[in-house]
Amino acid sequence: QPRSGAMGSEAGGPRATTPGQQLRALFYVLPPAESSFRTVEEVPDYVEKSIPFFIAFIGLEFAVSWVQKSKLPGRINDGISSLSLGILSRLPDVLFRSVDLISYIYVWNNYRLFELPWDSPWTWYLTLLGVDFAYYWFHRISHEVNLLWAAHQVHHSSEDYNLFTALRQSVLQKYTSWIFNLPMALFIPPSVFAVHLQFNLLYQFWIHTEVVTKLGPLEWILNTPSHHRVHHGRNPYCIDKNYGGTLIIWDRIFGTFEAEDAKVVYGLTHPVNSFDPIMLQLRPLVHIWNTFLATPGFCNKLSVIFKGPGWGPGKPRLGLPEEIPVITGKEVPFNPSVPAYLNCYAVVHFTVIMDLYTELLATVTMLSQGTILLRIGFIILSLTSFGLLMENRQDKNHIIFFLLSLHVIYQILEIIRCLVFVGVYKLGHLRSQFSSLCYAYEVRY
Repeated sequence: QPRSGAMGSEAGGPRATTPGQQLRALFYVLPPAESSFRTVEEVPDYVEKSIPFFIAFIGLEFAVSWVQKSKLPGRINDGISSLSLGILSRLPDVLFRSVDLISYIYVWNNYRLFELPWDSPWTWYLTLLGVDFAYYWFHRISHEVNLLWAAHQVHHSSEDYNLFTALRQSVLQKYTSWIFNLPMALFIPPSVFAVHLQFNLLYQFWIHTEVVTKLGPLEWILNTPSHHRVHHGRNPYCIDKNYGGTLIIWDRIFGTFEAEDAKVVYGLTHPVNSFDPIMLQLRPLVHIWNTFLATPGFCNKLSVIFKGPGWGPGKPRLGLPEEIPVITGKEVPFNPSVPAYLNCYAVVHFTVIMDLYTELLATVTMLSQGTILLRIGFIILSLTSFGLLMENRQDKNHIIFFLLSLHVIYQILEIIRCLVFVGVYKLGHLRSQFSSLCYAYEVRY
């Protein structure tokens, strides 16, 4: 039967979802009867509404990991880095509509060949397969083309593997992924596509964990935590394997499947050793540019951009497998020693930024463009400052700004950030979701 906000509803604003529906959306088990909409405007923002569930599942993962292994599943510095990258990746959506939807709707309006019914379960299931198939090829090419890898590598840069890692996303990746979805715009309505684009992303959240081992027969069809652990490994047997989003069948069909075997060591083959979210986003592009300039020959320069990240003159397209660093099992993650008070400081202030970010999402339609830009600028400044503080670099040989160490410069940056907060907050351009915390924030800063 038609349900309110789903099949048979009239066009309008985004439809409300119940907590039960939102939870099932996280696992891609919200059926067509509850998640089919006539127009894009009616489609709920499932990703934004999942934030409380993200927090709840991260807490559950911590509890289960403590019971299973008597240790937490990650580190404060890496966790804040992952969350910072997740926030950073969503900030463009505050200003602009998703490029995936803009391009999709344009092709649908101008070039569609025929129109499948938006309220048919067959259309719903076909779109599930189509979105996941497109994601497989986008994901695979993102590992095999250096320019796309420069964006995607952000997600692989963590040396931990937990639910924080799932939120570690690239700002730039969305500006290349949209192309792979356009063939569906020739016949699948945008409203159906908009639902599955979110479901496919949400499903991939819960598979970023070590507390779930094997899932029996489901391992043959679905992408699972075990399969995705392999994908995040830097062991030679893990490289360029298991690209699926929701389904693992594409990897089995196209020869990129690998079962979990030896203990997986996570991260990039050449770790970046940083928690600065801006540097993590941009350094790979700088590396490509420098390599491009240093590589002789026009064709070789193009190969730097369009062949694999391991390519070099005289090497195959994806590089030489024997050049992948050997895993000894003794690898130590980048984990600078930071005083306990600094960890507490970073956690408390990051919590404030999470509050301000969530409030920005909730009120963006009521804010002026200037206020939105001011809030985004402050959030980016804060996330950068946190990353630099947690690196705690004290490079005594790097003397700049009248012989101040980098460590002191980072502290000065944090002082400036706090002063900016007080000024902007007093002027009314920053607001908490909780009015009772306003005075506490002023005192804290």
